[in-house]
Amino acid sequence: MHNNYQVEIRFADIDVMGHVNNAVYFSYFEQARISFFNELVGKDWDWYELGILLARNEIDYKQPVLMSDHVIIRTRCEHVGNTSLVFAYDIYRTPKGQTEATIAAQGKSVLVCFDYKKQQKIKVPAEWKERLA
Repeated sequence: MHNNYQVEIRFADIDVMGHVNNAVYFSYFEQARISFFNELVGKDWDWYELGILLARNEIDYKQPVLMSDHVIIRTRCEHVGNTSLVFAYDIYRTPKGQTEATIAAQGKSVLVCFDYKKQQKIKVPAEWKERLA
């Protein structure tokens, strides 16, 4: 399963060099994850009982993203463990006036399943494992 998320680049995302600031990419990953999970479990999921914690983020920058670029993030679950998931992201940019997309950045996140009511990590829900297999 994968999800494509179209990024809306905001003026606040741009740094003095005229491209998306490196720290903003992690917010883009978060937005892409939300889109992925909405597709996986729906918007009515009880995140307090069957939630996730972000344990790790990493990114490799390939080329800058500019405000005028069309940006898509392809998100996929790369690994399902007992209590954790590894998500991978490819950020594609298409410069204004062009039709060919290139990879601007690639990243990964480790997510731990967590019960916020009990304040403890939990196993990956069977429903998720089934859909992600």
